[in-house]
Amino acid sequence: MANIAFVSTYPPRRCGIATFTADLGRAIGGREVVALHRPGEVGGQGHLVHHVIHTDVRADYARVARALGGCGVRMVSIQHEYGIWGPDDGEGVLDFMAALTMPAVVTLHTVLRHPSPAQHRIMRGMLEAAAAVVVMSRAAATILGERYGADLTKVEIIPHGVPDLPFVEPNSVKPSLGLLGRQVLLSFGLVGPSKGYEAVIEALPAVVREVPDTRYVILGATHPELLRSEGERYRERLAALAADLGMTGHVVFVDRFVEQSELSRWLEAADVFVTPYPNLEQIVSGTLSYAMAAGKASVSTPYLYASEILADGRGRLVSAGDPAAMSAALVELLLDRGLRTAMAKRAYGHGRGMIWSRVAADYERLFMKLRMVPRSVAMPIMPAIAMPSA
Repeated sequence: MANIAFVSTYPPRRCGIATFTADLGRAIGGREVVALHRPGEVGGQGHLVHHVIHTDVRADYARVARALGGCGVRMVSIQHEYGIWGPDDGEGVLDFMAALTMPAVVTLHTVLRHPSPAQHRIMRGMLEAAAAVVVMSRAAATILGERYGADLTKVEIIPHGVPDLPFVEPNSVKPSLGLLGRQVLLSFGLVGPSKGYEAVIEALPAVVREVPDTRYVILGATHPELLRSEGERYRERLAALAADLGMTGHVVFVDRFVEQSELSRWLEAADVFVTPYPNLEQIVSGTLSYAMAAGKASVSTPYLYASEILADGRGRLVSAGDPAAMSAALVELLLDRGLRTAMAKRAYGHGRGMIWSRVAADYERLFMKLRMVPRSVAMPIMPAIAMPSA
């Protein structure tokens, strides 16, 4: 594929959508990038960044969209989450789409079942203006139809991409990470309250009573936005909770942003992966997708994405806010190697359908199908539309 513009946050910015966009663009090739810059962010985005939208400058959205029409772009791939598109719930995305003269495919990283009126209007506007919309789960597609009245013929379900990782025996990797002889629980990602890591720490005393050599590894730097607003308070609260429960020696903080090669090693060393997210409306998780790629037995709260991807024996679901259920699931998997291995193999098999080469092929087929769709008339911004009742 050639002449595709990807519009998104982009490395070196540290966020899951930036990483997703870089990986997808690398797998497809023939692309350029329109980088979304928050206030104060400057340069350093690499040679693929041909345009920048300063999200606090309203005129930038239409200006850059018009510029794409003059530099040979034939398809635009928009990554959307309300928080990355600037103020007013990212309303600028509608300005951008209205000024485009080529087809746009919107990949939705968030689909809210209970949006605000402004969020509902923005989503409806994107659904109307897009040539196609990509979601990463059946649950997200269902919500688009039921809550937003989406034309489901325009909605494609393409899984979250993952690296092509080998299936590795954890004990072969643990010594290199200082975890020899340990049973390893792992959570990773940018650290913040939305991750719910305290739920695992609260469950640890019961786990350690049964499996004394357990270590819970929390891998990742604090989310940059949280770091700016409150520093390391959340991580400090987690450390204090571990101390209060006598679990300091069983919780390992790896406080840094890790690149793909190091992340792969931590995943390979894990016996059980955990996503204890308290937001049960979450419709995608890159971290849980990566755990599938590595063939990990997983324990998770039953948020929408986890409920779907861990079905058919690919993981364990436990109620949010229930330390006893969390500890019981973790102990069961840590003590029963046969069960853990069988679950890991089912997860790994499912993950083969999510590797980047296959996901990129799905996007390429979609782009090829849409490449000749004319877009000579600018789309109007959608007016406010009454939301359906819950």
